Amino acid sequence: MRKSEIVALVIILASFLVSFYFYPQMPENVASHWNIEGQVDGYMNRFWGTFMMPLVILGLFLLFAFIPKIDPLKKNIEDFRKEFDLFIIVFLIFMFSIHVQVILWNIGVKINPGITIPIGIGILFIFIGSLLEKAKRNWFIGIRTPWTLSSDNVWDKTHKLGAKVFRILGVLFIFTAFFPQQMFFTLMVFIFAGVFYLFIYSYIEYKKEKK
Repeated sequence: MRKSEIVALVIILASFLVSFYFYPQMPENVASHWNIEGQVDGYMNRFWGTFMMPLVILGLFLLFAFIPKIDPLKKNIEDFRKEFDLFIIVFLIFMFSIHVQVILWNIGVKINPGITIPIGIGILFIFIGSLLEKAKRNWFIGIRTPWTLSSDNVWDKTHKLGAKVFRILGVLFIFTAFFPQQMFFTLMVFIFAGVFYLFIYSYIEYKKEKK
């Protein structure tokens, strides 16, 4: 078992232990969703509000562990396995931090998710940028367009550009924590524009290669 898998299992175990420990203190209706202004706008019953996130974390870990085994290009995944494993750990920590924040909110420790979640997403996007920079052609991880999947050269060029785009988006996400109403919807436009640009860029590079 790799070190990254051990760390992931520790995070999963910690999430379940937190749930079991705080379950008796949780209200019947657990606050589980907040709007852009940090106000609660969604609830779950006690069981799902307390245990859904650990189950999601477990499911994601199993999915991430399964993907390299079934990919026809799994040998390429091994070439950036270190970055992929690091991303998995960061992603699980991000999910665990949300779980802890939900628990704390419902027992009276109200930390504003409008600040913590954008910062967490921003850090996650920066790590996605690092993952994209090293990613080799495969069927599950990365910017998968018909043209990146058809050419190693187009894949590499698109992912080098994608790494920069996601890092910039990560920094912008962190800024939304301090100016949520002013930047959130603008950032959504930037995200869609960035993804669309990478899609078109991969097509253009593929046509250049064919010529």
